[in-house]
Amino acid sequence: MSASPRPDVATAVDAIAPTGTTRRQFVGYVLAGTTLAVTADLTLTPSTARAAGATPIPSNPTLSDAYDFLDAYRDACLPTNHHLKIEITPQGKAVFALPRQEAGQGITTSFAQVIADELDMRIEDVKVTLADARPELIFNQLTGGSTAHFSLWMPIKMMAATARTALAAAAAEKWGVPVSAVTTRDGAVFGPDGQRATYGSLSQLAASTITKPLDVKLKSKPGKYVGQDVGRVDALDMVTGAKKFAGDLPVPNALPTMICRPPTLNGTVQSIENLEQVKAMPGVTDVGAISRGVAVRARTFGQCIDAIRALKVTWGGGTVDNENNDTLTEKVAAVLLPLAPTLPTDEVIQEDYVCHYRSGSPMEPNTAVADVRPDRAEVWGAANMPIVTLQRIAMMLNLPEDNVTLHCPPAGGSFGRKLFSDAIYEAVEASALFGKPVKLMWHRADDARHGRMHPMMVNRVRATKQGGSITSFAMSSASSACDWTHGLGEIISGSAAAQDPRLGFTGNKELGNLSVAVAFYQLVTTVPYNFGPTALYLNEVFSYDTLPTSAVRNVYSPDVAVSRELFVDKLADNFGMDGYEFRRAFLKNDRMRAVLDKVAEMGNWGRSMPEGTAQAIAFHEEYQAYVATLMEIDCRPAMVNRKIREAYTGPRITKTFMAIDVGNPINPRNIKAQLMGGAMDGIAQALTAACHIKDGTVQEASWDNYRYTRQWNVPYVFDCHVMPANREIGGGVGEAGVAAAQGAAACAYAKATGKNITEIPVNFREPLGFVVKPTVPPIPQSPVNGRRFAR
Repeated sequence: MSASPRPDVATAVDAIAPTGTTRRQFVGYVLAGTTLAVTADLTLTPSTARAAGATPIPSNPTLSDAYDFLDAYRDACLPTNHHLKIEITPQGKAVFALPRQEAGQGITTSFAQVIADELDMRIEDVKVTLADARPELIFNQLTGGSTAHFSLWMPIKMMAATARTALAAAAAEKWGVPVSAVTTRDGAVFGPDGQRATYGSLSQLAASTITKPLDVKLKSKPGKYVGQDVGRVDALDMVTGAKKFAGDLPVPNALPTMICRPPTLNGTVQSIENLEQVKAMPGVTDVGAISRGVAVRARTFGQCIDAIRALKVTWGGGTVDNENNDTLTEKVAAVLLPLAPTLPTDEVIQEDYVCHYRSGSPMEPNTAVADVRPDRAEVWGAANMPIVTLQRIAMMLNLPEDNVTLHCPPAGGSFGRKLFSDAIYEAVEASALFGKPVKLMWHRADDARHGRMHPMMVNRVRATKQGGSITSFAMSSASSACDWTHGLGEIISGSAAAQDPRLGFTGNKELGNLSVAVAFYQLVTTVPYNFGPTALYLNEVFSYDTLPTSAVRNVYSPDVAVSRELFVDKLADNFGMDGYEFRRAFLKNDRMRAVLDKVAEMGNWGRSMPEGTAQAIAFHEEYQAYVATLMEIDCRPAMVNRKIREAYTGPRITKTFMAIDVGNPINPRNIKAQLMGGAMDGIAQALTAACHIKDGTVQEASWDNYRYTRQWNVPYVFDCHVMPANREIGGGVGEAGVAAAQGAAACAYAKATGKNITEIPVNFREPLGFVVKPTVPPIPQSPVNGRRFAR
């Protein structure tokens, strides 16, 4: 009598694809090879369409309510998921080259959890590396929009289940027993009579000389790792310094290289007055002009800095030389699309909000290594979009794509900055110019003054009211153009956005970029409240290359959310309700209310607060996750007027409570860490952080005067709750915490001070509080007086 089929052991079939698939039944492939390698054929995943709840005046669904950017990106990846593979080595390890960028968000750990569970292995035996650029993946190598888990979770589960199935079938064949009689556990297959074979011992037996399909079933029960707090697999390497970033790579003869940059944004090199003199300086090996400045290669980075400070360059004008924040704001506000007329009987409540440019500088300075030869190029650099980067390198060098190799080491932070490979392109230019390998690094001042910025935005928000109901809601957003020329990660969509004539596009580049911007805005922008008929609009001004812009841990959503949540507090005041009760009454469904209720409980909402302090609450929905944040702020003089050398102290967020419903959390500990980072970003963007632009130059230069959240602004109390799993696939969390935190911080400041906040960050008009560093030379002298300030 044969054993009964077990849910976690699938049946192998030879060269015959199943005629249909059940909810957890798919087709996987064993790839031809000497050891076991498997891939996925995932063309159908569970629907994630979500319906709005019902309220007395329900809102019409926006596009993102039915089909958002996660859905769109997951579907774009489907045609190439079969190019991904997991290999089982003879040593019993599962190896997967992740086609995404690890920038500190912890995805190498979370995908190791998924693989270990589905393969019945110890997580210590799963190795998740970062893939080189793989053009055959087309759209499937993009890191952004919090899409990694949503787009790869099912393909990776599928591959792991395929490997488990093939290993089980190989063991059954070896022992001459039905495959249904074997089980898998802890990296081994077990037979009915006590047999045991490790995955490593079966890897060659399970391999096939031809690629063949398997009928595969996913595990039906939770494993040991998914849904559990798991420490990061790279934590030890990080704290011991063993983790290698681009600047740590020992590429032979790749000498330090830096750039002397113009005094204004997008300025150009006209001439170098003392080229030969600088070439003769100690340690300097090469000096020459490239597209964005003058490159200097030397034995040490210190010698690069000395040479840059000695250079005498005649600079051409930039793209915004006569502009400052106010003139730029005026031009952005001028392209706001008009809102539809209201009824004469409506009570109209309306406000405009201005959100200024913010720096996208990550902790790791932009760094890349390039070795360009006449017939090939090998490049190392963190990239969120490695495919388009490789393809543009090939165009720059007039080489076939196959002759370019782009390795993708981990990034020391990104959250959007690595969508653009500026340092990589500069390294390639410099290496090609000098005919030598280079290790190019941006100075901190370069990052602050010439790096990518979050574009500024003006939001006009309007609601109409009749009796006790909001009868309509509209938001018209106008933005300084966000650069979308990376497209969906490959060169065709990127060049279409740029209308690049080199690939045959001849249209208007403003319209090309705007079309992508509008599509993305509609795919990510939601209004979580039932405010009756709802409309959302976006327009942009400037060409994408007028100012260096990009996503900075989210694109439009933080500015949209902080404007909306400030406005919701205004509506609550109009209704005579507090912010929590008003939001609770108008949120669209019970899952949202549960998240809001949780932070209200955690933060003891409504408790008595001293004058000058306040509680505020905010809610945000994005990337198929719900996030609520409750913050308390202290704006009393004793806190605001603290004296710290060359620092802006300002108010302090004293407590932060966050809750998230992400659908299915893989690693709650990592999600809490992500939200803590989002809270720090949100506090900075609401209260202090902005780029002050004067005559085409960003006044901030480096982290010492860019007002990111400092230790003296960090909450004394931070707590975060991850809601239990309630569906099969989880949404995105990489960016989820920023918008709700920014909204809560701004609302708390408004309540504590009694001010009507319409400009973000709230301290934007206050004195800079630092001496602006010169722009010529572009790099300040390294400080030598640190001991004077040591305590």
